[in-house]
Amino acid sequence: MPDEDGIATGTRRAGRVRVTPEAAQRLRPEGAKTEDEQFLAGHAPPAFLDTDPWRALRILAEFVEGFDAMAAVGPAVTVFGSARTKPDTPLYELARVIGRKLAEAGYAVITGGGPGTMEAANRGCQEGGGLSVGCNIELPHEQSLNPYVDLGVEFRYFFARKTMFVKYANAFVILPGGFGTLDELFEALTLIQTGKVRHFPVVLVGATYWGGLLAWIRSTLVPGGAITEDDLGLLQQTDDPDEVVRIIRAFTDDRTDPPPLENELR
Repeated sequence: MPDEDGIATGTRRAGRVRVTPEAAQRLRPEGAKTEDEQFLAGHAPPAFLDTDPWRALRILAEFVEGFDAMAAVGPAVTVFGSARTKPDTPLYELARVIGRKLAEAGYAVITGGGPGTMEAANRGCQEGGGLSVGCNIELPHEQSLNPYVDLGVEFRYFFARKTMFVKYANAFVILPGGFGTLDELFEALTLIQTGKVRHFPVVLVGATYWGGLLAWIRSTLVPGGAITEDDLGLLQQTDDPDEVVRIIRAFTDDRTDPPPLENELR
């Protein structure tokens, strides 16, 4: 059924290409669900040689389109959290308030562009008059951009999408979430710890939710020599939206090196 703009519901856009879910299913090779699955799947040598050079160009195009779309975003904070967070819950409202306060402080808000906590942060950003950015990902079950995204960029490949989250962020705010949220959290910590990116704030929101994980890190990883005590300083924790903004502002105000647009992955 078309929406108010005459576009079929669930229609996906990638660059200049727009495709309905039904057409995407018909055009997709049998048994393949996502571009990542096709990329990792084994092929007979002739097919592998024939398809991978073109796939490499598609990957390059995602980076080019992402860089082009987000180059002028300016100071921004990437907010992560569960796509399963329901509206009208305390967690949704918390993410919404954080998004609004970040916007009022002059930051764009970048999320994965989906529902739940991502939607709440984008919604709050719009309410605060900020630029609301969503980097959506192709999934086996279609995930559309939420209606509170001002600038939306579609990705087939997780690694291209992740680069945008890091490259254009002054900070990460991590709210309760699942495997995807944990993936982004630990990837950010790894990049900072290894010096692949400059240090930036990683703020955990949800003391009860993250308490067990932090206790395990302190009681197991540090004594085991897997990380150092100093590495714990890469994480900050608060449940106060105002404190989230203060942490980020204090860090960015003290920086004298280039702005986040120059935060290149080494």
